[in-house]
Amino acid sequence: MFSVEHLNVLRAAEITKILMHLRPEGARMLEIGAGTGRQAQELASKGFAVEAIEILDSNYAGDRLFPITNYDGRNIPFEDASFDIVFSSNVLEHVPDLVQMHSEIRRVLRPGGYAVHVLPTHAWRFWTTLSAFPTAFQYAATLGGQLAPKWPFGPSEIKRLIKIWLMAARHLAAPFFQRRHGERGNILSETWLFHPSWWRRNFAQNGFSIMRDEPMGLFYTGNMTFGQRWSMEKRARLAKTLGSACHIFELQPTPRK
Repeated sequence: MFSVEHLNVLRAAEITKILMHLRPEGARMLEIGAGTGRQAQELASKGFAVEAIEILDSNYAGDRLFPITNYDGRNIPFEDASFDIVFSSNVLEHVPDLVQMHSEIRRVLRPGGYAVHVLPTHAWRFWTTLSAFPTAFQYAATLGGQLAPKWPFGPSEIKRLIKIWLMAARHLAAPFFQRRHGERGNILSETWLFHPSWWRRNFAQNGFSIMRDEPMGLFYTGNMTFGQRWSMEKRARLAKTLGSACHIFELQPTPRK
């Protein structure tokens, strides 16, 4: 079941791996799609000069932890050559016009600057689809304790029980009506669209050379079935067999001929 608190814990854990791709300390950095601002906050605490942007109607607009500038999702509201690093985490898959976004990233990067993108993988898509079923049963089970009739048993009590049964039924049916996570394809084709190979081609087609790319090394799903009951150490072990939830890319604009 989704939890902003647990999401913040995961994003904070990923910072350690992300920092291996960031240099030098004190560099001016832009985070695109900052969400709650948890990672921007962490990066600022490590000495980076961070600016963060996010769309106004983000799901995390009410949970912001860091100063964030609202933008339209297409045009980065900063001057040319403003940043040493452009960073995003689980954002590009939600961008409808990747050509425009890549162009804007190249525009705001300073000469010698680079981009670091964290993206969900095909493993994340596969396990998120499957884990929706046990997560639905888990949630429905939490409603079980509310199904015992209360006295006096009248019309209001009947309405309460019907409401709980409908909530349980809705959650049990939800896995059969899952929607895509990103802007392209469906929950089946996303298994390919989220593969690192797809992103390597996309970056090359949009004027970027890959300097490094590697799995993030943590296993989790979009349903967060086990939440914080699974330690980061356990998630790191599971990533070796079940696959990493995210992949990290370090890119540099390809010199124009």
